[in-house]
Amino acid sequence: MTLSGIDTEYGFTVEGHGVQSQADDSIALVRALPDGGVPFWDYRDENPRRDMRGFQVDRLAVDQADAQYDVGRARPGGAEERSDRVLAAGSRFYNDHGHPEYATPECWTLQDLINHEQWGDQVALRAAGAYAASIGSKVKLYKNNTDFHGASWGTHESYLVPREIPFNSLAKALIPVLIARQVVSGAGKVGSESRGPVRFQISQRADFFVEAMNVETLSRRPVFNTRDEPHAEFSQWRRVHVICGDSNMHPGCTRRKVGLVKLALQLLIQDAVPNWEIPDPVQGFQLVSRDATGEGRVDLEGRSWTTPRNILESYCLAAQAAGLDDREVANVADETLTLLEARHSDPDSFWPHVDWAAKLWLLEQFAADSGWEESQMQALDLQYHLLDKGEGLYFGLLESGCLQIPEVPSPPPLPAGSRARIRAAAVQKLPDQVESLSWGRIRFKSGEEVLLDPSRWYTASPEDVESVGDLISAAKP
Repeated sequence: MTLSGIDTEYGFTVEGHGVQSQADDSIALVRALPDGGVPFWDYRDENPRRDMRGFQVDRLAVDQADAQYDVGRARPGGAEERSDRVLAAGSRFYNDHGHPEYATPECWTLQDLINHEQWGDQVALRAAGAYAASIGSKVKLYKNNTDFHGASWGTHESYLVPREIPFNSLAKALIPVLIARQVVSGAGKVGSESRGPVRFQISQRADFFVEAMNVETLSRRPVFNTRDEPHAEFSQWRRVHVICGDSNMHPGCTRRKVGLVKLALQLLIQDAVPNWEIPDPVQGFQLVSRDATGEGRVDLEGRSWTTPRNILESYCLAAQAAGLDDREVANVADETLTLLEARHSDPDSFWPHVDWAAKLWLLEQFAADSGWEESQMQALDLQYHLLDKGEGLYFGLLESGCLQIPEVPSPPPLPAGSRARIRAAAVQKLPDQVESLSWGRIRFKSGEEVLLDPSRWYTASPEDVESVGDLISAAKP
């Protein structure tokens, strides 16, 4: 199994407020969360400027569209602006560049990750509701990645892998899957913001990629992010930081999005990765995104080309041949092969499982009556991602029984075996004694410190902890 996590940035609007106040609204929204956990995040082990290719950049670029709204604004200090909250699940809720962001606890299993990714929506909604009540204005929360005016925000995945795996092997194994998986996990988008006219795209993010790989996340966005920040012992681990995926409303898409990357990593460890030479990953990503009705095209070395279906089938068939021990990932391979076959031969067996296809099916129902007018379709597109069960179009499809989704418990149990269980125990049972927390470390006001090894299987529960000594014992190998 591969330890993984998801960070979701949410879009939002505040009645009567403009984009100039977005950053301050986001800070206030995060701070409004009732029972908001422990507000002390430890940044000492973080360095987002370090690159997997063996160097460090002086500074990270900023999004110029966002930067214009900071002109003349007095910004608080870094930690104050982020307004971190470490929550009872061992998760993190904070402001990230003007967007509330929920980072799941680290999870070994896909089911745990889906449970906590979905629970993050409920956390963000509670914070938005509390903020709305405090200011007497309506706050709407969207789980998407674009505003149709040139701004984009992310949904980032993290996968822990041994550092002994060479960087070039990681990139070569993952880039084909990152390009192709959007066919079975994209969130869908009406029109384009930067690459010429198109009626509908599979991916929300494709317009915003300009380089095959780099360390940036806010500008010059890459298909393969090279940030080298493991959140663990640097000499032993890498964290593959994926920024090219969409935010999904449909939990089945989230499971497939993550499961296919886990599948590629497990094939890499078994030296069974299919060989695809893609000279221009950005062009490949965008060509696939812009072909919602055909098979899509990915250009290869030697003036050859293939389809995203061929790429995904090669990985899934390799997984079947390799006999993966991870049953969840093996099931993702089987499901993906079934969906790829159904996409064109039996569309009614495809769209209820995939966000972009469900959205397109719904928009075409509207267009059958009133025509496809882009601004109207973009308004409906946004409405699909609205996290309001009474108004969101996704929830309308769900309520009508059109979508087929896996069951998700709410609230979810703590993730099995994860080091997040120790962090959760500290937040739930010892909040007044905590000085700071991070992914890999807990410091107490007494001066005692607990290091959290991501490779270990932790069994402790908050019910087992009554003192700092109990927690230290629970965290020992």
